[in-house]
Amino acid sequence: MTKRNRILFRIAGAVLLTVLAGACIYLNSLMPIITGYAAKNLASAVFISGREPADVEALDLNFSLIKFTRNRVDYENRTVTSRFLWGKSVAAYREGYGVTLLRGKELSELQEEVFPLPSRDPLPETLVPGDSLLTARLAPIARSLVDEQAYNGTPFAFLVLNQGDIVAERYRHGIGANTPLLSWSMGKSVVNAITGIMSGDGLVDIYAPVDIPEWQNDARKEITLDQLLHMQSGLEWNENYGTRSDVNLMLHREADMGMYALSKPLEHKPGTHWYYSSGTTNIVMRYLADKFASDTEFLSYLRERLFVPLGVSNVHFEHDISGTPVGSSYLYMTARDFARFGQLFLNDGCYAGKRILPEHWVEYTVSPASDSDGAYGAFFWLNLNGQYPDAPADMFCCFGHDGQRIFIIPSRDTVVVLLGYSPKPDHEVRFNDLLRDILAVIP
Repeated sequence: MTKRNRILFRIAGAVLLTVLAGACIYLNSLMPIITGYAAKNLASAVFISGREPADVEALDLNFSLIKFTRNRVDYENRTVTSRFLWGKSVAAYREGYGVTLLRGKELSELQEEVFPLPSRDPLPETLVPGDSLLTARLAPIARSLVDEQAYNGTPFAFLVLNQGDIVAERYRHGIGANTPLLSWSMGKSVVNAITGIMSGDGLVDIYAPVDIPEWQNDARKEITLDQLLHMQSGLEWNENYGTRSDVNLMLHREADMGMYALSKPLEHKPGTHWYYSSGTTNIVMRYLADKFASDTEFLSYLRERLFVPLGVSNVHFEHDISGTPVGSSYLYMTARDFARFGQLFLNDGCYAGKRILPEHWVEYTVSPASDSDGAYGAFFWLNLNGQYPDAPADMFCCFGHDGQRIFIIPSRDTVVVLLGYSPKPDHEVRFNDLLRDILAVIP
């Protein structure tokens, strides 16, 4: 081998080693996301929804590198351990609090931090079967959606309210009316309701700058709750779920998700630029929780001021390690509970004859963010931009990452709930077709 070739060989070897080292470093940074996603979602599905692990692995976890994780369910300690290569994550379930990824704490430490739960006495059923003729007309749509998957998804639950009554309801095999299911980002809309109630009670002022200590020495001190609710904080954020992004790091690596999000620098002047950010919702949830002396006091407030008046008795608002409910993503309720929530906003903040949200809060909710082109209100999506062309413009919606939806249609006095695993690239077209077919049979 000539001297020149030896030099080239050494250079090529150095480059290869550098590339391999970089690849290993990047792969190592993905480990909390890969194993954390598997452990958290499998544990919640098993211990909250009561699903079989094999079903969850075959459906919910069967994508990307997630499908290569090795998962162990420990029913005695109610944990799931997920491994991939040298990476490992553990997720633990606590009664009433759902599942938490262990980040910086041992299982024994987390189990010691169980706060007294408010009572969960059964509440009276507020949803009743409605018009039998309308139910008969919607039945073929419900069957084709859930049983035949005619709309190209895998729904777990489907429910339609018209004039406050159930006119369609269907569940996938193994799931029923009492099965709590994941909200994903529909939880953001519940944070909207919590903010509204606290605003009505005088605990927060949505138009005043939020008094977050970490923001007081720079331009972030001018950010208001209103700007946060409309996703116009101006804070830097990456919501790409397919990469090592801010949202993935927050949900799967961070012990204090709200703190991670609020540590981001300003990228735009507050109130001028709209972009979707799950971190924003966790900032709001952390801010709201800090208005109370303890986690128990905050959870009791949520129960007594929102969930009990709605008739919701079995709710899991899952926490991060810091103790704050993950408002961006991790709320578990039944399909009927999500329907009640939709009906609350359909009825201008009232439910079962009682006002829960302050007057004009729903009107505020559907006020579009100035830079969203009519697509987004206050932690709710809007149809002012015609995203769903076969649905009325007054429709507003709660969206979840895997196809979870609550469609609220005031002009048709209708709420549509769809829960399940539906990560299809054409899902918005599919949802439009579903809405078109439902509205075609509703007078």
